[in-house]
Amino acid sequence: MNTAYPHLLEPLDLGFTQLRNRVLMGSMHIGLEDKARDFDKLAAFFAARAKGGVALAVTGGFSPNREGWLYPFASKLSSKREVGPHRDVTSAVHEAGGKIALQILHAGRYSYHPLSVSASAVKSPINPFKPRAMSERGIRSTIADYARCAVLAREAGYDGVEIMGSEGYLINQFTAPRVNRRDDGWGGPIENRARFAVEIVKAVREAVGPDFIIIFRLSMLDLVEGGNTWDEVLFQAKAIEAAGATMINTGIGWHEARVPTIVTSVPRAAFGFVPEKLRPEVSIPVIAVNRINTPEIAEDLLARGACDMVSLARPLLADPEFVNKAARGGAQDINTCIACNQACLDHTFALKRASCLVNPYAAYETELVRKPAEVVKQVAVVGAGPAGMTAAVELAERGHQVTLFERGKAVGGQFRLAARIPGKEEFTETLRYYTRRLDTLGVTVRLGVEVDIEMLTDFDEVILASGVTGRVPAIPGIDHPSVLQYAEAIEQSERVGPRVAVIGAGGIGFDVSELLSSAESTALDPAAWYAEWGVNPAIDSAGGIAAKATPASPRQIWLLQRKKESLGKGLGKTSGWVHRSSLRDRGVHMIGGVHYERIDDEGLHIVVGDEPRTLAVDSVVVCAGQLSDRSLEDPLREGGIPFHVVGGAHEAAELDAKRAIRQATEIALKV
Repeated sequence: MNTAYPHLLEPLDLGFTQLRNRVLMGSMHIGLEDKARDFDKLAAFFAARAKGGVALAVTGGFSPNREGWLYPFASKLSSKREVGPHRDVTSAVHEAGGKIALQILHAGRYSYHPLSVSASAVKSPINPFKPRAMSERGIRSTIADYARCAVLAREAGYDGVEIMGSEGYLINQFTAPRVNRRDDGWGGPIENRARFAVEIVKAVREAVGPDFIIIFRLSMLDLVEGGNTWDEVLFQAKAIEAAGATMINTGIGWHEARVPTIVTSVPRAAFGFVPEKLRPEVSIPVIAVNRINTPEIAEDLLARGACDMVSLARPLLADPEFVNKAARGGAQDINTCIACNQACLDHTFALKRASCLVNPYAAYETELVRKPAEVVKQVAVVGAGPAGMTAAVELAERGHQVTLFERGKAVGGQFRLAARIPGKEEFTETLRYYTRRLDTLGVTVRLGVEVDIEMLTDFDEVILASGVTGRVPAIPGIDHPSVLQYAEAIEQSERVGPRVAVIGAGGIGFDVSELLSSAESTALDPAAWYAEWGVNPAIDSAGGIAAKATPASPRQIWLLQRKKESLGKGLGKTSGWVHRSSLRDRGVHMIGGVHYERIDDEGLHIVVGDEPRTLAVDSVVVCAGQLSDRSLEDPLREGGIPFHVVGGAHEAAELDAKRAIRQATEIALKV
């Protein structure tokens, strides 16, 4: 065992059972939980993480009754006839040497259906359905439903349950004044508001006995108006411990909070101070969460006494072998989670199966299967962006002899540009991972090479991953000296003047505006990030929120688009609001419905509605889309050389690394 992470790899004794290390796989709804026919895939998913060294995994949330469904016919465990498929999951995890707990989640007013209930009839701002206030009888019945769900989980072979008491779900709706407006024994002072949570833990413990793990996920930092004070959080923690919980997991923020908690611009381990404050106050293990994506970060939290375990969720999507690699001294080989949310949470909230941008095998373990090549081929990959790097690595993993050509001076393509954006520094980890894999697998990498057809004639097959070029819109004056393409603006931001217009408000337009409006990246400075987003690290205010102190933009920026719809509509569902809020706070002017007239020495001439305007800008940055570079396609076809087109070269619309990496993987598995 590697000694670089002694605290991370140390077993945790829970008295009646022992966990083999300090890594808990946090709950994520994968989209395989809702139908019994998908449980074989769910079993393979969790088994891969157990084989990878995870001590204890927690499933996505299962409701204890119909009212608690996230949406109609979503995951639920409330009767014996639902137990059977779960045994496939628990058996697979146990055979792989791990343990697994079922999360019991009642969505309360977050339930997307008309049967929803809550502490009070207070509608959520993110849900069209208004809940019914629960009656005394309904409360008692729901407590019994939690206990029955836990018993069924034990019958299904689970080692424990996690009771979801955070993120603004039902239990949290009882504990926080934001939703709980009751004047009976379940509302008012914290002793009453916490009663629902405490009674649930007591009922579950009585039902399952002493030798069963009960994790309670406690909302320690609500990050909303009407949230709990620290004294109220502390009261809950002690009462839940006394009621019979085995461990307390940290919950950060409600889904409706206007503070980002897990996106890539959140500093690593930004919320480690929260469990660190609680841990001395209770005698049961405390678990730290959110943006813990390297063994070094996890080890530091454990070593300094901030927690007893670390919860990794998305990092184990990105690399199921995270723990094993750390244990054998191969942390540099970990495929690091970049917290982009594009294939995981964005999929979950769109009711799609979750996966991972940097690891498309995640949740597709039974469908994407890498096998050694039956015939070893000489394969050329043209272009070393995300698609090209992925294809090269996957082909080499299968035993093919691969040469990777790149016209630039380094691998990475559009990903290398993205890594320069403040808040996207994590993208450098993917470049580091791929560079390492290319070297380890013996891929021949040729940089600074403009490939022509003569260079490809000796290869058995070619993967054309030649990427994109920026689209130049037909605006009079587009060749004016003040105009830069987005790649130039990102790589040479010092050339951009103090007043700038950004043409195009897709993902790249927002990225460019983020770069140009940031004096420095708060993602690398937790104190500055707390100030920017109004987080109170002293936790001496209700909900842990404070007034924002957004840093001023060093430039005056206009972000423009032709469409009349709101800007940023096409951004990620779980991260787009962060980008929009960030730019608004910095004073970026966001204008839709723009017609571009011309560019000249006076600036950019536009028409908005019927109103002509001249933006007296020093620079105009063009982010108006891309065109696929398929210049080698016809020569390859004419030369009779088998080829496949992937990534931006295949489809340039809305550059999508998720699609590019998955497509390259699927093709590489077939060559």
